[in-house]
Amino acid sequence: CSAGIPFDGGLRCLCWKILLNYLPLEKALWSSLLKKQRDLYSQFLKEMIIQPGIAKANLGVSREDVTLEDHPLNPNPDSRWNTYFKDNEVLLQIDKDVRRLYPDMAFFQRPTDYPCLLILDPQNEFETLRRRVEQTTLKSQTVARNRSGVTNVSSPLKSTPSSLSEYEVLPNGCEAHWEVVERILFIYAKLNPGIAYVQGMNEIVGPLYYTFATDPNSEWKEHAEADTFFCFTNLMAEIRDNFIKSLDDSQCGITYKMEKVYSTLKEKDVELYLKLQEQNIKPQFFAFRWLTLLLSQEFLLPDVIRIWDSLFADDKRFDFLLLVCCAMLTLIRDQLLEGDFTLNMRLLQDYPISDVHLILKKAKELQDSK
Repeated sequence: CSAGIPFDGGLRCLCWKILLNYLPLEKALWSSLLKKQRDLYSQFLKEMIIQPGIAKANLGVSREDVTLEDHPLNPNPDSRWNTYFKDNEVLLQIDKDVRRLYPDMAFFQRPTDYPCLLILDPQNEFETLRRRVEQTTLKSQTVARNRSGVTNVSSPLKSTPSSLSEYEVLPNGCEAHWEVVERILFIYAKLNPGIAYVQGMNEIVGPLYYTFATDPNSEWKEHAEADTFFCFTNLMAEIRDNFIKSLDDSQCGITYKMEKVYSTLKEKDVELYLKLQEQNIKPQFFAFRWLTLLLSQEFLLPDVIRIWDSLFADDKRFDFLLLVCCAMLTLIRDQLLEGDFTLNMRLLQDYPISDVHLILKKAKELQDSK
């Protein structure tokens, strides 16, 4: 896997599931485990995406009665409505980020072949997350008070170019791939309130979902959503400390890892290290993004996927990532040694080398020269 997994026959999909500890090594256990996990995911959808009030309404209690004991203005912190509004804040942030996933690729805007029937079935009264976002933004955008206190009712869909109207609305019963990613992140945020959703998680889930949802094997493809959710959860369990601000300066936090990139560079190429130090180019200026997002922002998606083959296969869990970052620095050492602060910052924030095989080969050399 470390040398790159062939795309044929759904091999990558399978390998990633094993490397991310979703599937056990015992092949005989796979089908029962997959069934159990996918059923569990359906359960999460039922519990977390249904509007408050609907569950009781379905028990034969009419809507009016439901609101007597719990209504949108109920101040009780345990109120389901209170949770609903809190969730909406998280949802709006997720929504903004997932709509922008890989804008140079049409994939995430396209409809999935396997829309979530549980949610889109007209028999159910479930509200899709997209619908929920539209209603929430409609409410907040329609009435805008200007300074003199005059209320200006604007057309909600003519606000900014990045508003909902920019995207083609798919017909009923269809959903775009970005909506599936949105649901995965929303459920993750609900199940992990300690970390909830942090910007950047969308960049971690994107390549996982893309890999599973484009798999040649139709069974893998059909269950891409549930499988991505569990693989993403396992991956986040390993890298979540990078996303938790209060841990930044602890040994498991991101600052420690960024320093480690520089201490490794010092070992391997002291001249380059001293040059960056002298120009006061701190690792957080570029390595923060490289490390937290596992390089998903620095390269095109197929290259990110290739790098992740090596990262997931790393038995020391992401130590190899530090070496890849070092390799990226040493491969542009001549330019960095000649450049001034501004030029070097531009190189590091918009990395120039696009041949990831060259970078991985260099990282392997650094690893072997230990």
